[in-house]
Amino acid sequence: MLRKFVVLLGCVLISVAAYAAKVPLRKGYPHAYVVLPGDTLWDISRHFLSKPWLWPEIWQANPRVHNPHLIYPGDILKLSLVGGAHLVLKSSERAKHDTATADHKKPAVMHSVTLKPRVRHERHAVPTISLAKVKMFLENVREMSSAKLESTPYVVGFEEGQLRGSVGQNIYVRKLSSRPGQHWAIVRPTRIFRRFGKRGSGHLVSHVLDSDPAWNCICGPWDEDLRHDRHYAHGTELGVEVTVIGHAEVLRGGDPSTLLLLDARREIRAGDRVLPLKGEPYDPHFYPHSPRKLPVHGRVIALLDAMSAVGPHQVVVLSVGRKDNVDNGTTFAVWQPGARIADDVVHGSLHRGISKKLALPNEYIGHVMVFRRFNQLSYALVMNSLRPIKIGDRLRLPK
Repeated sequence: MLRKFVVLLGCVLISVAAYAAKVPLRKGYPHAYVVLPGDTLWDISRHFLSKPWLWPEIWQANPRVHNPHLIYPGDILKLSLVGGAHLVLKSSERAKHDTATADHKKPAVMHSVTLKPRVRHERHAVPTISLAKVKMFLENVREMSSAKLESTPYVVGFEEGQLRGSVGQNIYVRKLSSRPGQHWAIVRPTRIFRRFGKRGSGHLVSHVLDSDPAWNCICGPWDEDLRHDRHYAHGTELGVEVTVIGHAEVLRGGDPSTLLLLDARREIRAGDRVLPLKGEPYDPHFYPHSPRKLPVHGRVIALLDAMSAVGPHQVVVLSVGRKDNVDNGTTFAVWQPGARIADDVVHGSLHRGISKKLALPNEYIGHVMVFRRFNQLSYALVMNSLRPIKIGDRLRLPK
């Protein structure tokens, strides 16, 4: 039995090595690296690879260590030659370093470890990206269909006839089936995503939503800002983004139910929706990787916390999701469509407005990695860029 296992393990290593043989290593790569507090898997990948999204092709989990697929601060990663190709394995040894003075710009020094009785502290595995950069989008942003959202409970009023609700006040909610003591999230629809035309060649838009009935003159749950296109809310809906803005506890059931507002990031207003406190579960431990298949319609459809362009460590919304076999860790190259210009050399500047336009080549500008995937949309972090990324930029296989 042991012999069969050894043969099987050898076959697996040879198969992995066949893929890893073509992976380009970074110039000056280390033969061993000690994982530091604050490291991310993307950072670690960049120490070994010139293309960090190829990490799965050189990472080989060591079956002799606990939790072989997870990497922790203090772990020693060693680059080994297996079957003619380089693979990274987690050593069964561990290094000791001073977490207070660890410097990411300097290689960590390995020391011998003297075992002494001490309190055991829980270790946290290294995440793929810095969760601090995307925490708000993991905890407070959700996506759902407009039909499902319209059927959810909603805030209808406030105590003492107030126009807005603040922490410590009672709010009144319709269509809520709940018992006293239960906690709920207060959310606000913030934007809707649509596609017009054929899948792959159509026009993609992100419209801001206004769900405040005090200003919304249109009969319905929200007003859609249509000023930036001429489609007038027609087309195929990709999803509605809702943002968690508060948290409340049920005091009394009924219709309307009475809830006590426990915390709020903004003033609560009529029209805000009520959803379960916890959204979809999230696993921060995933590998950066290339798309399984490139979606033909992939675009940057919206920018978060920006008006016209974003750069490294900012968040964008992509027009691809679970339906396109996209998952967390999927890494795309972003290309900017070439401008269409008049050829003044041939036609002269006087005929610029009516002459045939020349399409300039598309230009590579950076990489984005998906960290939150929904059915038809994904949220991605800009990992690097040569110039600002804008709405309408196209997704390609990583460069």
